[in-house]
Amino acid sequence: MAPVRAVATATPQTTGPATTSEASPSAAEMATAGLHAERDAETARLFAALADAPDGRARAVVLERLVLLYLDLCGSMASRYDGRGIEHDDLEQVARLALVKAIDRYVPGQGPSFAAFAVPTISGELKRHFRDRGWMVRPPRRLQEMRVQVQSCRNRLEQECGHSPSDAEVARALGVSRASVKEAVAAASSFHPTSLDAGTTDDESGSVAFLLGDVDESLARVDDRVCLGAALSGLDAQERQLLALRYVDELTQREIGVRLGISQMQVSRALRRLVADLRVALADDATAAERSLEHAS
Repeated sequence: MAPVRAVATATPQTTGPATTSEASPSAAEMATAGLHAERDAETARLFAALADAPDGRARAVVLERLVLLYLDLCGSMASRYDGRGIEHDDLEQVARLALVKAIDRYVPGQGPSFAAFAVPTISGELKRHFRDRGWMVRPPRRLQEMRVQVQSCRNRLEQECGHSPSDAEVARALGVSRASVKEAVAAASSFHPTSLDAGTTDDESGSVAFLLGDVDESLARVDDRVCLGAALSGLDAQERQLLALRYVDELTQREIGVRLGISQMQVSRALRRLVADLRVALADDATAAERSLEHAS
């Protein structure tokens, strides 16, 4: 069986006198239509052979020839989705698998041609791949569809207006609110979020991870420190020194007594009294704070 030529996408070059701009597209369309007709005829022959082929090697050969006949269609459709965050090779692989599905489902004689049947199948599989596999953090489907519309509209307006359109211009063109456009644009970051290892404009920060907040355990003790500071302010210098030696320097009562020139028993009694007074003061502060909150509410 004679091989079928690939469908040309560029306008054939002509020799001789230049033709008018109206005649050139017509010649290209006629050439393309002829190639399409030739491929459709070959497709019909292959599907007829597929129906008559027994299972096994003979059927696999016919299937392979059908797939090879439409590989250019898969590449062309995959190219439509380039630049959207998924590698072209992955997209083409999805398109080729969709082509195999189309071959399995196609019934010869139904519809204008196999290509007309295969295109929606391949397009649907590519869109499904983007929806299911393309998002690192999947937003609602509404935002996914709005993102595609916003991007398409932005590209069209950029060609028509000659400048990058604003969110307000895109919103007017789509007939939606500006907030919806902003939400769709923000959803694009869910496709490929910024890596925590990515660098920042600040050389001192190093990476994005360095800028993330963390649990500050000392922050939880701020209220206690403030209240305790107010309670300690009512003590004299000797009492504060006694508390510092015990709870900051962590000296024993005997060591404190030696340093201050008093007995261990006196140190013990003084510490018990000071701790009891501080507990009462802190409890009074907590009660006052609760009352102030009740009045505020």
